Amino acid sequence: MSINIKTLIVDDHEIMRDGLKRILNASDDINVIAEASNAEEAIRLMNKNKFDMIILDISMPGKSGIELLSDIKSINPDQNVLMLSLHAEKIYAKRTFLAGANGYMTKESTSRDLINAIHKINSGGKYISPILAEILVDSIGQNGKELPHEQLSNREYQVFEMLAIGKKVFEIAKELNLSSKTVSTYRSRIMIKMNSSSNTEITQYAIANKLI
Repeated sequence: MSINIKTLIVDDHEIMRDGLKRILNASDDINVIAEASNAEEAIRLMNKNKFDMIILDISMPGKSGIELLSDIKSINPDQNVLMLSLHAEKIYAKRTFLAGANGYMTKESTSRDLINAIHKINSGGKYISPILAEILVDSIGQNGKELPHEQLSNREYQVFEMLAIGKKVFEIAKELNLSSKTVSTYRSRIMIKMNSSSNTEITQYAIANKLI
């Protein structure tokens, strides 16, 4: 019996969705049957359809990919989700797996890697690249000690990363579809948890820990 992996793509960039559709639909056993540009569309489609695989962008305006991942898993704990990200694995991979992801790969991965990841996850496995495997092994050796940035919530970390590259509060608010007051609140929490007093210190910390 032939396999038909019914797939939902969730990404706010139409060009990225189109590219993924071309790659996946060229495979004999993967069928992209729906796409969403934000969390609300994704949840609505999930409530109407059953998907074998959801390919989820980690960085979206409004509700982030990690937040949406938690919602998806609360609706259907068995739902297969492959996270796609522009960020290096060491930044977000651990967070996504803790949130229930079945795989994580960067958007720089090859088409063949993407197909292989979907097949592995659909067969009941998890997709972990060699680089990610090394990161996870290294984290075990930290004896449970958390670095300051690891104490941040997923949304706080997202704001932290944007502050670290020099974005202003109003710019972050616009990009994340949040109010400036809300972003300022996140910034205050970040400063406390990171024991920092300025954006410059945040940037210096991010550079020193190779987070940007």
